[in-house]
Amino acid sequence: METPLPKAPQKRQVTAIIIVLILLILWEVDGMTIKYSVLEERESGSYVANLAKDLGLGLGELEARDARILSKGNQQYLQLEQKSGNLILKEKLDREELCSDTDPCILHFQVLLKSPVHFIQGELQLLDVNDHAPEFLENEILLKISESSHPGTAFPLKIAQDLDVGSNTVQNYTISTNSHFHLFTLNHSDGRRYPELVLDKALDREEQSELRLTLTALDGGSPRRTGTSQVLIVVLDINDNAPEFAQLLYEVQVPENSPVGSLVITVFATDLDAGTYGELSYSFFQSSNQVIQAFEINAVTGEIRLKKTLDFEEIRSYRLEIEASDGGGLSGKCTIAIEVMDVNDNAPELTMSVLISDIPENTPDTVVAIFGISDPDSGENGKMMCTIQDHLPFFLKLTVENFYTLVTERALDRESQAEYNITITVTDLGTPRLKTQHNITVTVSDVNDNAPAFSQTTYTLRVRENNSPALHIGLVSATDRDSGANAQVTYSLLPPADPQLPLASLVSINADNGQLFALRSLDYEALQAFEFGVRAADRGSPALSSQARVRVLVLDDNDNAPFVLYPPQNGSAPCTELVPRAAEAGYLVTKVVAVDGDSGQNAWLSYQLLKATEPGLFGVWAHNGEVRTARLLSERDTVKHRLVVLVRDNGEPPRSASVTLHVLLVDGFSQPYLPLPEVAAAEARADPLTVYLVVALASVSSLFLFSVLVFVAVRLCRRSRAASAGRCSGPEGHFPGHLVDVSGTGTLSQSYQYEVCLRGGSGTSEFKFLKPIFPNFVGEAAGRDAEENSNFTNNFGFT
Repeated sequence: METPLPKAPQKRQVTAIIIVLILLILWEVDGMTIKYSVLEERESGSYVANLAKDLGLGLGELEARDARILSKGNQQYLQLEQKSGNLILKEKLDREELCSDTDPCILHFQVLLKSPVHFIQGELQLLDVNDHAPEFLENEILLKISESSHPGTAFPLKIAQDLDVGSNTVQNYTISTNSHFHLFTLNHSDGRRYPELVLDKALDREEQSELRLTLTALDGGSPRRTGTSQVLIVVLDINDNAPEFAQLLYEVQVPENSPVGSLVITVFATDLDAGTYGELSYSFFQSSNQVIQAFEINAVTGEIRLKKTLDFEEIRSYRLEIEASDGGGLSGKCTIAIEVMDVNDNAPELTMSVLISDIPENTPDTVVAIFGISDPDSGENGKMMCTIQDHLPFFLKLTVENFYTLVTERALDRESQAEYNITITVTDLGTPRLKTQHNITVTVSDVNDNAPAFSQTTYTLRVRENNSPALHIGLVSATDRDSGANAQVTYSLLPPADPQLPLASLVSINADNGQLFALRSLDYEALQAFEFGVRAADRGSPALSSQARVRVLVLDDNDNAPFVLYPPQNGSAPCTELVPRAAEAGYLVTKVVAVDGDSGQNAWLSYQLLKATEPGLFGVWAHNGEVRTARLLSERDTVKHRLVVLVRDNGEPPRSASVTLHVLLVDGFSQPYLPLPEVAAAEARADPLTVYLVVALASVSSLFLFSVLVFVAVRLCRRSRAASAGRCSGPEGHFPGHLVDVSGTGTLSQSYQYEVCLRGGSGTSEFKFLKPIFPNFVGEAAGRDAEENSNFTNNFGFT
């Protein structure tokens, strides 16, 4: 946050404004550094300053010149609002994390004005806030004080650590109230304050061997923060010789790549006392967290070794305070100054600020990339050089220190090379040399100079009829050698050559991928093939196009059942075929004629006799539908026959139709025959009445037979001529010539008399009419009439 300027008279304000303008001009010309300050721990998005105002630029100039903020590495702390010119924090900043105990904490950045390219150096000072309390490394400080110590003797105490800096760090120490000591705070040359415990009154071990005091550290922040530690004072017997080191200051250099556990230095102290007072132990004194984390000391031998790997880029030097204490509470101190030696262990870093990966092929001197390089090493290890491959139409241009631009040497030609893979190599000058490579790809944009080209000039597509609407039937594909919008191909249908062809209702095309779809179900019987044109056009300016022909063949599907032409099935009277009884086997009765609207194997028809009144009498030829007799006819064959012929095609699945034939067996073609429609109607009506007719007929027959038997029995008994008057032989035996009168007058005329007998062992009331008794001169014609009558009765259930 900027420090507000104090109020001043009008004249001084004008003078200050003129000075600011002069400074801004100097920054623009000589690359002066702009400086800002902001408190740590401020929220992301906090306002820092108005960059446009400080640079003397108009409100829209930052956006017009495409200004941006650049920082070392990939870490960005500031963000620029180009429209308003405000400089804001990109994230919350922690001074202790970024700068540790370094004061002031300066973060460097650059302002890049792209058009024209200009760099301005900037510094952001991160001000400390009191967000850390003082903290002692030990909860208890042990002091061993001889009882012979004189009043006024000072005993240094260990200091408290505070991560804050300036006035926010430790400013004072206090000790709890007691009668023996008071606390005195010293100011060290390094700016830190050290507490000393001053003896006010001589100690008496026999009176009090231990004292426990509370040491409090106070910082100077607002609000003030504190930290405490307990001070345990052990009163010792007299020890008049303190340990002494061989030298008060040790200086040593340690390479930063030294392994953990490496020996840094060994310190040595002597004590002229003997016994317990002469036994020494070594320890760190007044050491920071960084020292304790990086080094360890052997309390007996005084060896100092590494606890972790050192990093020159983090901390370049350490200062260690070593204390040697004897058993009597006396101690001696020395200082070790450790310098970390830099080694080339960091490869250079490259930070890409601007990258334009698409370059027009007809534009020379184009900026492709703007980037910065850095190396955290020092000396020769931190010096760098930047190169790209040879024989490329690009070159590197150094703008300011460690910032480069990659520029084209000449106008590029996409037809010669459409893409360039550029490797930027950054190498330091250390030993051994380390390098970093960054690969970028630059493409050359195209102009529309190629028309789309179809993969085929003519496409043939096949679709089965009765397809579902919106069925995908095929694909046309065209490619364009151009790129981007110039290579984006759209497809469309051309008007058909035949104006009668309803192309708009038959097919559609996907404009993006060339997929063709059938808009409705196609019918092979109505439309077997059609043609149309397809145009492929790119999206360039001006657009280029090409054409291709598409032929669609409709494949037949088995969607038509066979249709019987003969015999006709819709007439009022069915056709009846007459067959003479004298016909030989294989006699042609009739021929079933059928057609199928399909084609190919879907129209191949086969014929089969599905149902017949008398199986085995007739047969149907499978391939031509001819109905022929299968054997010789006999007198026993039924006069009327009903045949059902099945006509089936060869499709998958097969479809079929059936036809009913009526055949009448005659002795001659002049013999009259009953109309078959009445027979068919009677048969149809008989189906539901069969049961009732049989029951009624059986009942009447039973009564009739009973009456006849009684009547015959009476007559036979009267005449007493036969022992077996109530019986008659079976059909093979001789039946007596006596007649039964069943007429209305009790007698039958000679031409209507029949032989009657009951069937032996019959469980039903059935009876049989036997052959009539006629004079001998009645010939075979009468016999045939009787047989026909017998067959007629058989049709109604008589036996």
